[in-house]
Parts: sequence; structure tokens; C-alpha cells
Amino acid sequence: MSSAPINFNKVVEGLFGVAVGDAIGVPFEFRSRQDMQAEPAKGMVGFGTHHQPAGTWSDDAALTFCLAESLANDYDLADIADRFVRWKNEAYWTARGEVFDIGITTSKAISRLQQLLTENDHQALRQQRYYGDEFENGNGSLMRILPLLFYVQGQPIGQQFEIIWEVSALTHRHIRAAMSCLIYLKFAEHLLNGLEKLVAYERTRQEISAFWEEMSFSENERQHFSKIIQNDIRQVGWDDLRSGGYVIEGLESSFWCFLLKENYEATILSIINLGHDTDTCAAIVGGLAGLYYGTANIPEDWLTSLSRFEDILALGNRLHEKYMG
Repeated sequence: MSSAPINFNKVVEGLFGVAVGDAIGVPFEFRSRQDMQAEPAKGMVGFGTHHQPAGTWSDDAALTFCLAESLANDYDLADIADRFVRWKNEAYWTARGEVFDIGITTSKAISRLQQLLTENDHQALRQQRYYGDEFENGNGSLMRILPLLFYVQGQPIGQQFEIIWEVSALTHRHIRAAMSCLIYLKFAEHLLNGLEKLVAYERTRQEISAFWEEMSFSENERQHFSKIIQNDIRQVGWDDLRSGGYVIEGLESSFWCFLLKENYEATILSIINLGHDTDTCAAIVGGLAGLYYGTANIPEDWLTSLSRFEDILALGNRLHEKYMG
């Protein structure tokens, strides 16, 4: 970590928010809630589930950085797909030159992307969303979607959703996963624009509800979002939160922890101490908390121990210059 003055702009803070949350969660992945209650996470530690040194982030942040790196040039779906393939095959944008955690859906999807790229079938890349099924609703697109905020911000919501679904569908093709990404990015957009978090949440609920009417979103799909859109997620009890790999669980627990905790540290530890998919859920909520609280609110030792700190900083600044400068 450099001792020179650092420009912690909002893009940088969002990326660090994702990476730090991911790295805090890595050692605890797959632990039960009961285990976490008995021995709760308290900070940045190493080893544990994946036997990685402290500060090591996983596929969540790595694929976030692949998307950010591509967007820093421009929006190009084939280029995004190519970077995902390079991550899986060549350990591109990994924390320490190793891919040690990859979801089943993501792994299959990236193999599919590799085939489409080999065939130079860019049209098929854009049409992936038409082939999704119920089994493609893991949290693997939500965990990496934050950089797309800086490209779609300010666009009409319908246009935002078209782009978001394209990017989500590279790995998770179902509309539910894409809608989760839209809800998350719409909330993040309001935070980016300086709204207080409860105001941002209420506005997100209103805008998503109106968009559902506009697009005739099916009632069957709407019901999956009932706790977070039709109702106030803060009314859900802690015992009723889930933190597995299902995208709705990640979305709900992330919004709950972000809205009910008062700083970055408490937000991250609260979601990790739910157990199960600790790194991904912490990466998801970490993006929101990083945007909202800023890096000054992240414990310094969490930041200083983060793998590839300077590389993440440089990437964030490139992305900021492209869309926010």
C-alpha cells in the first residue's frame, strides 16, 4: 500500500468495498450459522476454508475486476466474456495467481462463452438471456455486477435493464438473476448520487415497482422479490434471513445488513456471521457499503492487508476517468 496521497473516488471505493468484503468472508465460506454464532468473524484473518493468506479475495472480486477492466475501455460484451474466460483458464485478475473458488453455474457458463468466442458468434453472446432456466439463479452475476453501475448510471431504467441482463446472462441467464442485478444497481445508483440510504431504498422500491408495470413483469416472478420490493426488508427478522448461494438470499441479506448497520465494519461482519456463502454475500453488500461509507470507514488493517491493493486502485481510477471524470 502506497504512502503517497491516494485518490479514493467513488469508483475506487466501490471496488475496494467489494474486495475487502470478499476477503473477510473467504476463510468462513460454508460454515454454518451455528458455527459462526459460536465463533463469530471479527476481522481480516487467513486460511480457514480455502487455506488462503489474509487479504485474499476470491472469484467474486476477480470477476468484478474483469468486468471493470473491460468497461474501462468501453462496453463490449465479447471482451467481457473473454476476460471471464481468461480468469478461469489463466488466473487473470486473481488475488494470488490461483482460481480456488468457482461456482458450478459460472464454470459451465464460462466454458460455453469460450466456445462462442472460438466460433466468433457474438450474436449468440447477446442472446444468452433467452436460454436461461430456474437453475441459473445463483448469486454469481450479482456478486460481480457493481462496475456496470458507472456505465448505465443516468440511463432510462428500461435501457439499463437491457444492458444489465446482457451482462448478467453471460453466466446467469434467468430473468430473476438479472432483475436482482437491476434492483441492486438502482439502489447503488441512488447511493452514488448522494441519497441517504433509507431514501435511496424507498426510491428504489418505487422505481422498480413502476418498471414492473411498464414491462409487464410476471406475477410469478414478482413474488420472489416480495420481501425486498413489495415490503420493507428491514421488517424481516434476523432468524429469517438466509445467506446461501441463491440470488434472492444474497440480495435480501445484503440490503438488510446494509440498511440496519451503521458502518462498513458492522455491515460486513453481520452478513458473514450469517454463515454459508460468506465471501459472496460480503462482496455484494461490501459494494454498497464501500460506495456509501467510503474507504475512510473501512478498518485500515483490512485495507492494508488486501492483496493487489495498488492494482485495484489503478483499475478504479481508470474506470472513474472513463465514466466519472
